[in-house]
Formats: sequence, structure tokens, C-alpha cells
Amino acid sequence: MSLQALLSLGLAHPAQLINGLALFFAVAGSWLLVATRLRERRAVAQLAADTELGQRDEQASLLDEPTLRLNRFFNGFGFACLAAALLVSWLSIQF
Repeated sequence: MSLQALLSLGLAHPAQLINGLALFFAVAGSWLLVATRLRERRAVAQLAADTELGQRDEQASLLDEPTLRLNRFFNGFGFACLAAALLVSWLSIQF
């Protein structure tokens, strides 16, 4: 398909193009949240295997500060992507 045909398809259905962008933001944000959650669980499991502690909240407090900051950043960015997807989707049906 040529570039001109793709451009004319996007101009013919602009709401669908904007919803596609919202879908991209939603998938990217949700993937980031899931990957961060898996990363946190692996870190806690590794810590439990190393120290053989039984309680989870003691293990979480033993994680190093850079890892906790990175996880907070990824969680915040993932939620921001989901909020952007919601906003873009809402704006596409308003106009």
C-alpha cells in the first residue's frame, strides 16, 4: 500500500486514527505496569531465596533504594500512559 493511500485512509477516518493512538498508549502503559510488577515479584522472590525470610513486608523493606525508585518511576509512567490513553480516547469522541 502506498504512502498516499495510507494518508488518505487516515484523513478519511480521523477518529479511528486517534483511537489507534489511544490504544497504543494503553498497551504500552499496561505492559509497563505488568513488567514492573513481575520485576518486583522476582526481586522479592530472589531476596526470600537468599535470606529465607517468611514475611513479605520485611522483605520489601530490604530492597535497595535505587530499585525502589526505579519501580516507582515505571509505575508512575505506566499510569500516566493509561491516563493519556483515556484522555486521547475521550477527546476523539468529543470532536
